[in-house]
Amino acid sequence: MVVRYNILRTLRLYQPTGRRVLAAKLRLPERLVRGEVEFLNRQELIDKGLGGMFLTPGGETLLGQMHDFVREVRGLSDMEAQLQSVLGLQQVVVVPGNSDLDPGTKKEMGRAVGGYLRGNLAPGTVIAVAGGTTMAEVAEAVPERPVAEDVLVVPARGGLGEEVEIQANTIAAQLAKKLSVHYRLLHAPDNLSSETMASLLGEPQIKEVTGLIKKATILIHGIGAAEKMARRRGLDPGEWRRIKEQGAVGEAFGYYFDARGKIVHATPSIGLSLEDMKSTSHVLAVAGGESKAQAIIAVLSSGYQHVLVTDEAAGSRIMELLVGEEVPP
Repeated sequence: MVVRYNILRTLRLYQPTGRRVLAAKLRLPERLVRGEVEFLNRQELIDKGLGGMFLTPGGETLLGQMHDFVREVRGLSDMEAQLQSVLGLQQVVVVPGNSDLDPGTKKEMGRAVGGYLRGNLAPGTVIAVAGGTTMAEVAEAVPERPVAEDVLVVPARGGLGEEVEIQANTIAAQLAKKLSVHYRLLHAPDNLSSETMASLLGEPQIKEVTGLIKKATILIHGIGAAEKMARRRGLDPGEWRRIKEQGAVGEAFGYYFDARGKIVHATPSIGLSLEDMKSTSHVLAVAGGESKAQAIIAVLSSGYQHVLVTDEAAGSRIMELLVGEEVPP
């Protein structure tokens, strides 16, 4: 049953797709996948077209019905409760998989974020979203369904000058379209000098958008490994060595944290600050993959976040690091 659930789940993430690609994504023998696919096709749970296989409405329904059962079998509910306790959070959502090995797992985290938003949006809500590869996947994977009226999506901070697809402005616009709500953009780069920043903040349009950002009641951000993010942000090698010597482990929207959650460095930016987050009702951190476990712990130890959306691999590794216990699969 778990194999069939994984086939349906993976097909939903990558449809339409072929049997060979599906087998590779599942890391299963193609012969096994072929037999299961033929069975699911006979049950009218999947169908085939010119572009490949895809779920039928019946397959979508069955996948939803199997969701809770498979979570119990894999112990994900227990893992969520343990992580919530050891990390001191209000809520933890764990999806199956490992983002390090399967990028599709980030799409599952995106669907989980979408579910959280729909349960917590009210008229007048302002959602601030950060940039990054995980956040881009989140915005892409959030299901297209209208939500409460008078909801606004804004970028949490200025851009990094990197690929436009993973900039906060792009992600804010895409998320707003998925939710059928309005959005505003912040046309200002990150890493500005204090003089330039002060000048920009005097511009009426920038001032208006930053005012909206600081009213955010929901913030969604990713978490990165400190060294990787230092490279992305173009930090001088000497500056990175200084930050590293101070024990930087994780990074979130321009702040670098050591293993105990202490801020050891902050990059200047126009937009939301940690001080602003104290009045933000819902702060969601979204990060997965075993490789990010230490960075997740570092950032969450700061105490600013309320909710973590992560994957099974990261959750298991976090438990190992914090309590010396691996959650059984």
